[in-house]
Amino acid sequence: MTNILNSLSKITPGDIVMSVRDIKKTFIEGGQPLHILRGGGFDLHRGEIIALVGPSGSGKSTLLQCVGLLDKPSAGSILIGGAAVQKMDEDMRTNIRRKKIGFVYQKHNLLADFTALENVMLPMLANGMDEISARARAMKLLKSANVAHRASHHPGEMSGGEQQRTAVARALANNPDILLADEPTGSLDPQHAMTVFDLLLDLVRRNKMAMLFVTHDMNLAQRADKKITITNGIVE
Repeated sequence: MTNILNSLSKITPGDIVMSVRDIKKTFIEGGQPLHILRGGGFDLHRGEIIALVGPSGSGKSTLLQCVGLLDKPSAGSILIGGAAVQKMDEDMRTNIRRKKIGFVYQKHNLLADFTALENVMLPMLANGMDEISARARAMKLLKSANVAHRASHHPGEMSGGEQQRTAVARALANNPDILLADEPTGSLDPQHAMTVFDLLLDLVRRNKMAMLFVTHDMNLAQRADKKITITNGIVE
């Protein structure tokens, strides 16, 4: 595991951080197979931002779950930093997911009983960082997300935009190489949506990460470096 993580940490700008080939995902419903993903793939380079677009129900979130190591494809390959994740056991997948991948969801998914600061600290503490260092980095991230003034507030005491900016800060907690975002502004009004998306793009580019984001908003998709689509289950 250490060797794999060390090799992933040597990825430089322009290198391929994720490679997906012939990905397929089939579910069984009512005893019958339901083929959501039917093949195709893409490469994601460090420093690159890709928009994933397609009709509702086409499999965009399913693809994100697979490449984010939250689910396993039925067939095909996913390489992260050149390492074939389909060959890894669950502990290895969990470690790579925690250390190398950040997630932003349509709803912030912050823990209601914890403050904004604590929510951002939690991923770092789970990875073994000491509390003092985690607190300092969490404050820095909240500041970069323009929400440091809400550090001591619970999610229910914050606006929707503030909650989502806190969720962005949390996604960056462990300095991931890859950021995956599933409709990251879908629950916000247009004004707050653009503010959060501007912040997201700025932080991704400033930190030289790679990002794959799902969106139905073609105005947001146009701001990506490129677009990929899912058509009849084929990723292209």
